[in-house]
Amino acid sequence: MVWKFLDTGSNTGRFNMDLDIQLANNLSENEVIFRVYSWNPYCISLGANQCNEEINIEKARLDNIDVVKRPTGGRAILHSEELTYSVIYPIDYKTSAHDLYNQINLALKKGLIFYNYTMNQLELENNQPDLKNFYKQDKSTICFAVSSKSEINFNSKKLVGSAQRKMGKVILQHGSILSGNYHLKIVDYLKIDNSVRQIIKGEIVNSTIDLKTILKKEIDYNRLKNSLKMGFESHFNIQFNLFNETVFT
Repeated sequence: MVWKFLDTGSNTGRFNMDLDIQLANNLSENEVIFRVYSWNPYCISLGANQCNEEINIEKARLDNIDVVKRPTGGRAILHSEELTYSVIYPIDYKTSAHDLYNQINLALKKGLIFYNYTMNQLELENNQPDLKNFYKQDKSTICFAVSSKSEINFNSKKLVGSAQRKMGKVILQHGSILSGNYHLKIVDYLKIDNSVRQIIKGEIVNSTIDLKTILKKEIDYNRLKNSLKMGFESHFNIQFNLFNETVFT
């Protein structure tokens, strides 16, 4: 298997989601792609089955925030002060999507520890929430309101949120590594009463954490990208090739 590393820098929400889909659609059966990227301008992404009506799209537009649909499930995320990753992986009868989800998160965890040893306190969530009842709550509009099984937590707060989708013979998994607290502003774009908005914001504050808050200093994104690359190489016992193809959307 050939593992390729791809850093596409900062781009629009549409570019980022279209490129993940394009990479998945064109993946060779003998390669894996690990991509890192960010968002310019900031962007709200909605889960594939989430209704646009849950978000105040006009307010987002006035604030120069993109709104885009993800190809994966889950709920709304405000992509801002974060590093986003995607993994595109070919599957066969021996590959379990659940196991791959867990292995990718273990590789991310190792990379975060390479970035700063304080991150050795990271843990993978052991429990799967009752999503049927969770989706009945107002806060279910937001992805980071709850940790799913195998997602990465720090002191029981969610640091990395991920989603996965099987696309033919390929699995696309992507997710957000929170690096600042701007994601909390997602509540400003929900179509809910102000009284409920403040309650939900308090719940999100209590359920999430970011690298800047943990480490009490600004994040060196270039070093973080390299640390994650090292984490994947160490966990999967591989060596990346640099992506040497020109990708268009």
